[in-house]
Amino acid sequence: MQSPITLEALHILDAIDRRGSFAAAANELDRAPSSLSYQIQKLEQELDIMIFDRSGHKASFTEAGRLILERGRSILVATEKLVNDASVLANGWELDITLAYDGIIPVPNFFNLVADLSNVSSTRIKLQEEILAGCWEALNTGRADLLVCPKLDTLPQDVKAEVIGSMEMIWVAASNHYVHKRSGAFDDKAREKYRIIAIADTAREQPAISVNITQRQPRLTVTNFAAKVDALKSGLGIGTLPKQLAQQLIESGELTAITKTEPQPIDIILAWKRNKIGEAKSWCIQYLMKNWKSSAKI
Repeated sequence: MQSPITLEALHILDAIDRRGSFAAAANELDRAPSSLSYQIQKLEQELDIMIFDRSGHKASFTEAGRLILERGRSILVATEKLVNDASVLANGWELDITLAYDGIIPVPNFFNLVADLSNVSSTRIKLQEEILAGCWEALNTGRADLLVCPKLDTLPQDVKAEVIGSMEMIWVAASNHYVHKRSGAFDDKAREKYRIIAIADTAREQPAISVNITQRQPRLTVTNFAAKVDALKSGLGIGTLPKQLAQQLIESGELTAITKTEPQPIDIILAWKRNKIGEAKSWCIQYLMKNWKSSAKI
């Protein structure tokens, strides 16, 4: 008997969970929200199982639905690995490759790589934004083949990494924010008085990482880097931004650097697992190590 649970259905459930709503998942999958709703309802009827609890304001996974989602993700990872392994075995060039990058790194830094890879291979490349621990979880679980992110003090044993650049983060707030009226040192105790704008860690299983956040500090957590910038400009709190972007917003008068703070230097690394490397992965590694420092805009 053929199972009604298809790979397409598993992709839909995964997208709904990651994006938080049917509408956001539909946008990612380039589908109409009504199409996703119909397919999920059809699946529920065929399985005679309620995957979503629709009694509240927002649909949420039932226990059975959560089981299907979590087991389904294992199937999706295994399927993607099967396709890529077969492609590498057949011609050396992977069918798909995913490059994950920390959200503080502007995505245009990778556009030249995408364009130049297309000149030598038909490999499809996915640029995947992750945040903090989500970066390393993506690499560890196989959701990503390559990772560009800030350097960790200690790297996992099965990961190879090379420093490819650096950036500076600076403390900023809206020009009319009351933090600019303060005096004295801007240490951890002083920061506790001000709400910090943070981006949610994208890790699904690993413990989340927090940076520059004190235990007692009020915070506003948003889902992406653009939302953080908007929240800062709106005067909702304080936070750090890459120096290049921060300077643009400071020059426009939308943000002001917080006094008595120092830029925080960060090494940017390229990381990958030490397992079998196909032609596309190898090409991307060599490309980024050779070209990042001269072309990066961070």
